[in-house]
Amino acid sequence: MSAPETAAAAAPADPFVTDAGLRPQFFEWLCRMGDNALILGHRTSEWCGHGPVLEEDIALANTALDLIGHTQMWLGLAGEVEGEGRDADKLAYLRDVMKFRNLLLVELPKGDMAVTMMREFLFDAYHHLLLTWLAENSTSPRVAEIAAKALKEVNYHLDRASDIVVRLGDGTRESHRRMQDALDLLWPYSGEMFAGDAVDAAMAEKGIAPDLEVLRGAWEASVAEVLKEATLTMPTEGALVHKGGKQGRHTEHLGYILAEMQFLQRAYPGATW
Repeated sequence: MSAPETAAAAAPADPFVTDAGLRPQFFEWLCRMGDNALILGHRTSEWCGHGPVLEEDIALANTALDLIGHTQMWLGLAGEVEGEGRDADKLAYLRDVMKFRNLLLVELPKGDMAVTMMREFLFDAYHHLLLTWLAENSTSPRVAEIAAKALKEVNYHLDRASDIVVRLGDGTRESHRRMQDALDLLWPYSGEMFAGDAVDAAMAEKGIAPDLEVLRGAWEASVAEVLKEATLTMPTEGALVHKGGKQGRHTEHLGYILAEMQFLQRAYPGATW
C-alpha cells in the first residue's frame, strides 16, 4: 500500500469530506487554511541564511518548515474534498494567482526583523485561537485531527514570537521604535482575519469552524497583554477589512511570491529527481 493510501486508510471517517452539497464551501475554506500557511511559510523562508544571528536563522527556517507541513495537510484534505485528482502539490504549484485565498497580512514583504516578528505574532495569536477551537470543537474529524497536529507547533510559534516582541519592544530606543513602526504598519491588515463571508458562515453552521467574530475578543485581549508588556501602543484606529483575500485577487506581492514558488514546476512540468 502506498503512503497516500496508508494515510487515507488511517484517517478518521468524516462525512463532510464526501458531502457533495458542502463541497464548494468546504474546499474553499480548506484552501484558505492551506494558503495562509503556504504563503507565510514562503515569506518566513526568505530569512534562511540571512538571519541576524544563527539562532534566529535556524528558528525562522524551522517555523517555515512547520508551516509548509501544515500546508500539506490542509491542501491535501482540500484535494480529497474537491475530488478532481489534485493533491497538495498540484494545488500549491499549479493554481493561478487569482485562485489563492490567503490573508493579505501573510503575503506582505518580510521587511526587517521587526516586521517579520510582529507579523508572526499577530498571525500566531489568531492562528493559535483558531486551531485550538478546531481541535476541541470541530464536527469534522479530519479538520480536528489536522488542527491538533498543527497546534503543537503553533504553541511554540506563538511563545517565541511573543517573547521576541516583548524583548525588542521593551529593549533599546531603536528596537522599540522599529517594533512600534511594524505594529502600526501591520495593524490595518489584521481586520481581515475576522471578516467572515458566506463560506465562513457555512462552515460555522455545520460546526466545522467557528464564527470568526467569536475569536476577535480573545485575540484582542491576548495581543493587548503582550503589547503592554512590550511597552508598545496598540493602534486606536479600527483595523481595515480586506475582503479581497477571500474573493480572489492579484496583488504585486502575491504575484512575486508565486513567480518564485511555482517557477520550477511550471518550467519543467512533472519534473522528478
